[in-house]
Formats: sequence, structure tokens, C-alpha cells
Amino acid sequence: MAVYSGAVLSGSTNGRPIPVAAVATPGTTIHQAGASGYDEVFIWASNVTAAPATLTLEFGGVADPGDHLVKGYSIPANSGPIPIALGQRIAGSVAIKAFSGTTLAINITGFANLVR
Repeated sequence: MAVYSGAVLSGSTNGRPIPVAAVATPGTTIHQAGASGYDEVFIWASNVTAAPATLTLEFGGVADPGDHLVKGYSIPANSGPIPIALGQRIAGSVAIKAFSGTTLAINITGFANLVR
């Protein structure tokens, strides 16, 4: 029987928002899955600046399309949290990273359900 336990995103400090500092690949670490079981990841993005920004998420790699680079999330200026990934499952120590064309424009919040 699987055991679920909630956790903050591993790129967060004590559950605080993760500012996306990277402007290119490899991005700012958002979450890294455990070596066993899988993680269900829930991610929201907000833009803390007065200009729109683009968010790119990297799921386990940096090549497009070979390593599942997900891009093109347009985050409006001064936005509240916008859902980006709602229950995306990752496993095998896969890392989710993010970058934006504007440093520190995007904050990431969320959590992971660790399924072991």
C-alpha cells in the first residue's frame, strides 16, 4: 500500500516562494523527486513585476524536445498565483527547474505529495 506524505517543494526554504533567478538553462531548482516512489508536484507561478514574463519549466532535462522541456507559460504582470502543474508525477530523482527571460520576475509556490 502506498503511503502519501505532504512536503514543501525541495527548492523552497521552509515553504517560502521560490524566486526564479535563472534567465537561461539550467534553471533555478524547483523540486527534485526522491530516488524511490514518485512525487506528485503542484506548482503555481506569480509575476511580481509590472511587465509580463515568460516562464520555462524543465522536467528532467534541458534539451527540447528530447528531455521534455516545457516552455511558453506567459505570466501576466502583477499576477496572483497561476496553476502551472497540478499533480504532475515525477520519479527517479528527476529535477524540475525553471527560468524566465526576466530575473526574479516569477515566484513559484507549491507542494509535493511524496508517494512511497
